[in-house]
Amino acid sequence: MFAVHLLAFHFTKLKEDQIKKVDRYLYHMRLSDDILLDVMSRFQAEMVKGLGRDTNPTATVKMLPSFVRSLPDGSEKGDFLAVDVGGSLFRAHQVKVFDDGKQSSQPDNKFYPTPKEVIQGNGAELFDYIADCLVDFMETKNLKHKKLPLGFTFSFPCKQTKLEEGVLLAWTKHFKVRGVQDTDVVSSLRKALQKHKDIDVDVFALVNDTVGTMMTCGYDDQHCEVGLIIGTGTNACYMEEMRHIDLVEGDEGRMCINTEWGAFGDDGALDDLRTEFDRELDLGSLNPGKQLFEKMISSLYLGELVRLILLKMTKEGLLFNGKVSTALLTKGKIEMKHVSAMEKYKEGLNNTKEILTELNLFPSEEDCIAVQHVCTIVSFRSANLCAAALAAILTRLRENKKLLRMRTTVGIDGGLYKTHPQYAKRLHKVVRRLVPNCDVRFLLSVNGSGKGAALVTAVAYRLAAQRKQIDAALAPFLMSLETLKEVKNKMRTELEYGLKRETQASATVKMLPTYVCGTPDGTEKGKFLALDLGGTNFRVLLVKIRSGRRRSVQMYNKIFAIPLEIMQGTGEELFDHIVQCIADFLEYMGIKGARLPLGFTFSFPCRQASIDKGTLVGWTKGFKATDCEGEDVVDMLREAIRRRNEFDLDIVAVVNDTVGTMMTCGYEDPNCEIGLIAGTGSNVCYMEDMKNIDIVEGNEGKMCINTEWGAFGDNGCIDNIRTKYDKEVDEGSLNPGKQRYEKMTSGMYLGEIVRQILIDLTKQGLLFRGQISESLRKRGIFETKFLSQIESDRLALLQVRRILQQLGLDSTCEDSIIVKEVCGAVSKRAAQLCGAGLAAIVEKKRENRGVERLQITVGVDGTLYKLHPHFSRVLQETVKELAPQCDVTFMLSEDGSGKGAALITAVAKRLHNVGQK
Repeated sequence: MFAVHLLAFHFTKLKEDQIKKVDRYLYHMRLSDDILLDVMSRFQAEMVKGLGRDTNPTATVKMLPSFVRSLPDGSEKGDFLAVDVGGSLFRAHQVKVFDDGKQSSQPDNKFYPTPKEVIQGNGAELFDYIADCLVDFMETKNLKHKKLPLGFTFSFPCKQTKLEEGVLLAWTKHFKVRGVQDTDVVSSLRKALQKHKDIDVDVFALVNDTVGTMMTCGYDDQHCEVGLIIGTGTNACYMEEMRHIDLVEGDEGRMCINTEWGAFGDDGALDDLRTEFDRELDLGSLNPGKQLFEKMISSLYLGELVRLILLKMTKEGLLFNGKVSTALLTKGKIEMKHVSAMEKYKEGLNNTKEILTELNLFPSEEDCIAVQHVCTIVSFRSANLCAAALAAILTRLRENKKLLRMRTTVGIDGGLYKTHPQYAKRLHKVVRRLVPNCDVRFLLSVNGSGKGAALVTAVAYRLAAQRKQIDAALAPFLMSLETLKEVKNKMRTELEYGLKRETQASATVKMLPTYVCGTPDGTEKGKFLALDLGGTNFRVLLVKIRSGRRRSVQMYNKIFAIPLEIMQGTGEELFDHIVQCIADFLEYMGIKGARLPLGFTFSFPCRQASIDKGTLVGWTKGFKATDCEGEDVVDMLREAIRRRNEFDLDIVAVVNDTVGTMMTCGYEDPNCEIGLIAGTGSNVCYMEDMKNIDIVEGNEGKMCINTEWGAFGDNGCIDNIRTKYDKEVDEGSLNPGKQRYEKMTSGMYLGEIVRQILIDLTKQGLLFRGQISESLRKRGIFETKFLSQIESDRLALLQVRRILQQLGLDSTCEDSIIVKEVCGAVSKRAAQLCGAGLAAIVEKKRENRGVERLQITVGVDGTLYKLHPHFSRVLQETVKELAPQCDVTFMLSEDGSGKGAALITAVAKRLHNVGQK
């Protein structure tokens, strides 16, 4: 028993001695966590370089866009072919993808040898050989009669400008085919396939094996967004935000980046970590100075590294009694399979003895222990370096998502990872140590490069079909120049109908006279009250106007809510509520006893018989108070004041908010003769020559006309541009068949149009995995403010997803892109239609003045115009295009409905006083 213990002690001591000897000898290959964190930050810097347009040409890590924009979502289906070139064998695959709710795919493949004369011959021979293998496979599987899309896995660095194209940058691994570098490998394969007239195969996607690995694992686990190969070669890919990829146009969504990390260090960035053995191996390789990181990691080189170390140690008398065999001097004699066998847990030492004996080295027990430890250090360094670069990618992903902690999956393939007894465990452990804030699942890819290429093709097929359906849904929102000119001309016709006595009664655009006959001239002064009713809030204002050199307007106001039950109750209740609010304000300001002149902004269609008489034509914007339509709103307000019997007011003017907007801007710019509201509602007013207004007596001077253009199209004249979504929104509104133009252009309805489109696209299975959530069923859930937020150029898709999540819509990255596109289509059409209508007005003004070129200012108000990121620009561009002889300045109004009402009251008072004199 004692002898056994003694022997065990002797062996342990012997092992420790040998391990220490090798550790000292290969000190530079043992990397601490600090060194690995440093490698990680160096790789992060290289990634940024590779992604930048200006820095990419000199970057060693090329960060190649793969044009793979989407991971599998489970709805892919069909029959696909794949061919896989780049490993030690060629492979042809048939992959059937089933859309059965469970996500399943059946791969069927066949291996073909890679003869040396093919992989180191010329290009034509290589591609002919690939085509021959594919034809043989199709014959074997009885597929020659089928038309099948092909995914081409080509495991070498290629520059892509689209999915089905790739220019080879450089050969790696043991390939060195002449005449292929700097050419498109897809067109070469297509040419080779065209020689076979009996098959019909189209190359649909060029895929790197790393990307194929990610896609295969992404099919089984939707958290997978990194692909990693550790085999003959090594590489990684991951899903990068488009906004960070300078080399590709567009900022929306994500794209898979093939890092080509094997070239990391080719610029000397890793020289301090490379040993004399790495340098010697590199000098003897097919591509000296290239793929230096790969040469420290991949299985093609690790066996050779071990051989070079053993050779030097032997020459120095540290192994095999200093006796070098011919085999040890021969390049390539130690392969990765030998290294793996030597590192096996139990039989490793026996394996080491056998392998070394085969190399004509006569190892002692000490030699076997030392050699086994050399293998461990070389393979452990490989796993460490791989982990550091992978940790850099994971950190970038986490930072892109702005997460403190991230859960993700890495899809892995490659012989070294799969067959080495310790490699996977070491890699996982080091990654988790370097990025403790990432919960990483490592998923082994099954048949990644072949099945992956088929899946990339399947996803591309799905996206192409989806694109067609989305384009079809949004096509009716595209406004051609001809269509916009037609809208402008129809608007002009309707404006004329509204101005003529004989057609006014049946006109949809009512062209209501406002009896506002002048704009401010700067002499207005005094204290005025203003009321503003036009939305869900009601305001009361005190406005102090000063004239002369110290010309100014001071305002004090208070906002009151109008509950829904009052908006849709009786007229008496509505006006009693308004008077209650006025009483509160007068008390708050301490002016209850003063009889001040008042301007009443009433932002609904009114027919006026004078400036202080306004008969409500019809409610809009969600109001439905009874016993008001056909009544004079000024009388109703006076009646309510009388009922309360607390104070009296001099109601001078009933004002539309659009007119108020024009007057506010007219106070600053005398050239302002048009007012536009683009907010909850949509409307325009302008100063018309009295001689053109048949419905009002007199031909001298001008009067402001409130067009009430929201009703444009109520007679069916723009039915040709109304979509099924517009019709659904109209039918579900409070006033079906009314205000059709407003329902296509105003903030109150745009969100609802978007919601209808999203429901339709979801029903077609193009959004939200085909599931219509409860929140999406709710009318009004998609407010127009969300359009403005979603379309903001500064908003990343991640934030778009957050907005959708707030609405109870669980969206993918692809969903967010589609939602943003839908919002863009709806708001752009709204701005263009609004611009077409405005172009009709400015053209009319130009003709009224009889000038070749008109210079005019439009006063604008409304949240859609002010807050939407693109509405104002599109509207202005449309006016410019449709009214090229008009130079239009757009001026933002400051509180048109409040300040404007006071200014109209002040101008009316001034004109009244002038009339009395």
